[in-house]
Amino acid sequence: MTKTISLPGFEDVLAAAGRVRGYVRETPVLTHDVIDAAAGARIFVKAECLQVTGSFKMRGATNRLAQLTAEQRKTGVVAFSSGNHAQGVARAARLMGMPAVIVMPADAPLVKIAGVKADGGEVVLFNRDTESREEISNRLATERSAVVVPSYDDPHIIAGQGTAGLEFARQMEAAGETLDALICCTGGGGLISGVALAFEKLSPATQIWTAEPEAHDDWARSLEAGTIQANAPGTRSICDAILTPQPGQLTFAIGKRLFAGGLRVSDDDVRGAVRLAFDRLRIVSEPGGAAALAAAVARLPEALKGKRVGVLVTGGNVDPADFAKIITHRS
Repeated sequence: MTKTISLPGFEDVLAAAGRVRGYVRETPVLTHDVIDAAAGARIFVKAECLQVTGSFKMRGATNRLAQLTAEQRKTGVVAFSSGNHAQGVARAARLMGMPAVIVMPADAPLVKIAGVKADGGEVVLFNRDTESREEISNRLATERSAVVVPSYDDPHIIAGQGTAGLEFARQMEAAGETLDALICCTGGGGLISGVALAFEKLSPATQIWTAEPEAHDDWARSLEAGTIQANAPGTRSICDAILTPQPGQLTFAIGKRLFAGGLRVSDDDVRGAVRLAFDRLRIVSEPGGAAALAAAVARLPEALKGKRVGVLVTGGNVDPADFAKIITHRS
């Protein structure tokens, strides 16, 4: 019999905010006139790249691990991730005193692998084109009696990531502003679906848009079709952090109801956004983390021109050499 998993709601996001308090930091909302001019709109950037471990993923990982029993903490957790979820789980596990095994693609950025190891996580590498990270994770969890912590399609992960949206909505309210739209980079959809739950309650008029690489546009195609669409194996982009095979079952169920649509960006759009974030906001963003800013600046729908648009820059874990190459190349 298939187990039915309930979708999280706003109350779950509120509860998650209490659990993650003390483990994560409130990240700032930044603005710049040059970015506004480039986008043709007022852009408000929530800099989750300044979060603990360098990405929003610490939020969901902390909320999930905080709910494990004492017995489960003894045997620990297994997670699979290209890097940011891996680091979030490894850090949360260390702080809560439990072991963590992280299954990562062999081509993950070295800075992300190093980050996991620095927090005591055991790294198991796999080939993302020929091996299943889910199968490897499930095998390791069975061998070690550990709990698998998914990177996005889990109600506790979604609720934890949603605390970023809770913060963002409250920060805008405190500033006397209301967002007309919010754009968020989208891999499996854990962050954007959690954010949407927060905004549905606190700022229901705000449209929620996905942003993803144009050659890896499963969310845009899924929202257009009304059913989950997958990416072809082997599709690539510099946005390594958001190259998931397809939307999650839970995240798509939320997105189908709450998302306005999907935006597609090129790798060159993303490189430009990484440079813009560094030049004007003085923040370091990894390519995947800058996809939403790229969409706001280069691919903003005409209907949103002149509007107030929120953007999440979601991670800053980029290899220094790759970052230097992007910001020093000027076309």
